[in-house]
Amino acid sequence: MWRFTSTTFSHPDRSSRPQLGSTETPITPSVEDKIREIVPDRDLQLVVDNIGLPARAYNLAFTDGSTIGVNDGVILVALKDGHAPTADYVRKLRAALPSAFPDVLFYFQSADIVTQILNFGLPAQIDVRTVGYDRATNLRIAMELRRRIAAIPGVVDAHLQQEVDAPAFYADIDRTRAAQLGLNASTIANNINVSLSSSEQVSPNFWTDPNTGIPYYLAVQTPENKIASLNDLGNTPVSSTINTAGAQVPGQLSNVATFKRDSLPTNANQANVQPVYEVYASVQGRDLGSISSQISAVVADLQKQLSPGNNIQVIGQIQSMNDAFWDLGIGILFAAVFVYLLMVVNYQNFGDPFVVILALPATLCGIVTMLFITGTTLNVPSLMGAIMAVGVASANSILLVTFARDQQLAGKPAFDAAIEAGHTRIRPVLMTAAAMIVGMVPMAIGGAGEEQNAALARAVIGGLLFATPTTLLVVPYLFAMLRSRQDGKTAHGVFDEEIA
Repeated sequence: MWRFTSTTFSHPDRSSRPQLGSTETPITPSVEDKIREIVPDRDLQLVVDNIGLPARAYNLAFTDGSTIGVNDGVILVALKDGHAPTADYVRKLRAALPSAFPDVLFYFQSADIVTQILNFGLPAQIDVRTVGYDRATNLRIAMELRRRIAAIPGVVDAHLQQEVDAPAFYADIDRTRAAQLGLNASTIANNINVSLSSSEQVSPNFWTDPNTGIPYYLAVQTPENKIASLNDLGNTPVSSTINTAGAQVPGQLSNVATFKRDSLPTNANQANVQPVYEVYASVQGRDLGSISSQISAVVADLQKQLSPGNNIQVIGQIQSMNDAFWDLGIGILFAAVFVYLLMVVNYQNFGDPFVVILALPATLCGIVTMLFITGTTLNVPSLMGAIMAVGVASANSILLVTFARDQQLAGKPAFDAAIEAGHTRIRPVLMTAAAMIVGMVPMAIGGAGEEQNAALARAVIGGLLFATPTTLLVVPYLFAMLRSRQDGKTAHGVFDEEIA
C-alpha cells in the first residue's frame, strides 16, 4: 500500500501518465522497478497495481478502507512456490522504499487470512484512535500519538489513516458575473465536473455492442494535457451565453471564477456519530504484547490532554489479543476445575485427581521452554497448543493412575502398584506422546504458509517432551507417596474394612 503525499497536483496513475510538455513523473512504475530490484525473478511471480478508488460505484463497505483517494494505490506482489521467507522481503522493502521515494507513504497490509480475521476488517495490526467532537485537539493528539507510537521499538508503518491536508483547487464563483452571463453555480459546477471527471459522473450513458453484448460507457472528458496548468483550467468551457446581438458566445471558467490552492480532508471517519482520527501501525521483530504495554503507557499520558467527552481507544489486534487471552485464561481455569471435579466423582476421592493435576506444571514448563528456545511468542495459537498438550498429558497420567489404583485396590501396596503401573503403561504413554510429537514436527518447522500454526505445534512438542518423563517417573512416585496410607483399605480407599 502506498500513498502519494506530495503537495503537487498530480495523479500517480498509469492512466494519467504525463503527456508532452508535462514535468510530472508517474510513481507506480518506479516503485515496481524498486520491488523487482529487491525481489529476484526466481521468487517473483506477479505484480498487480490497484490505484485510486474503485472505478465503478458499489458499496465501499466491502473494501478494507485503504484507498481513500486518487493518490492512493495498492501493489499486490505474488511470490512463486518455494520462495524465500515473505517476512524477509517485507523487512527489506520497508527499509528501501521510503528511502527511494521520500514523498510517498508506504505501509504493508497483512496478506494472511488469519491476521485479517483477527483484525476484524482493519488493515493494520494496531489501531489507536481519538474519539470526540473536539476535532482540533483530537487531531493534535493523534499526530502526537503517531509520533510516539512510531518511536516504540518494533513498531513499523505508523501513519495517520485520515488525510487531513490533501492538495486541492478552489474555484471561487463570482455569482454576480455569472448571473450577467446567464449562468448559475450548479451549471458551472457541472461543467467543471464533466471536464475533469467525465460526463459519466453527472449523466451516465452507455452503448451496448450488438455483436458481443458488452456495454461500453460513453463519456466526454477534457484530455489531461489540455488542463496541465491553472491557465488551462481557466479555459474550461462553462456553457454558452447570448450577447446583446442574440449570438451565442462560448463562456470560459476564468470569466466567472477565480482559483486558489488550499488543502482539505480527503476522508472523515466516525464512530457512533463522533469524529475519529485513527493511527495505524504494524509490528516487526517484537511481540504484540510488549508493544501493547508501551502503547498503553502512551495512551494514558495523552488521555490527560483531551477535553471532557473525548477519549483514546486502542482496538485492532491488541483488543482482540487482550479479549482472547482473557477468555482463554478463564476457559483454562474452568476447564482445570471441572476436569478435577469430574475425576473426583470418578475416583470417589480427592487424592488421585490431585496426583494427575501435579503432573501439569511440568507440561507448562516444557511449553514455556520450547517457546523460549524457538523464539516464539505466547499467542493464541501457542495457547491452543498448550491446551492440547495439557489434554494429552492429563490423559496419560489418568491412564497410569487408574491402573495403579486398580492394582492397589486388588491388594498390592501403593509402591508396588505404582511400579507395576509404570511397567505396564510405559508403551501406550510413549506411543501416544511420540505420535503427537512426530506428527507436529513438520508444522513446527514453519515452512512457507505454515508460520501461523508453527506456534501451536511447538507448544505441543515442548509440553509433551517434559510431560512424558514426568508421567512415567514423577506421577508413580507421587501416587506411592500419597496413597501409601490407603494400603489394605477397600472401597476406593475412603472407608476402612470395619466401617464397610
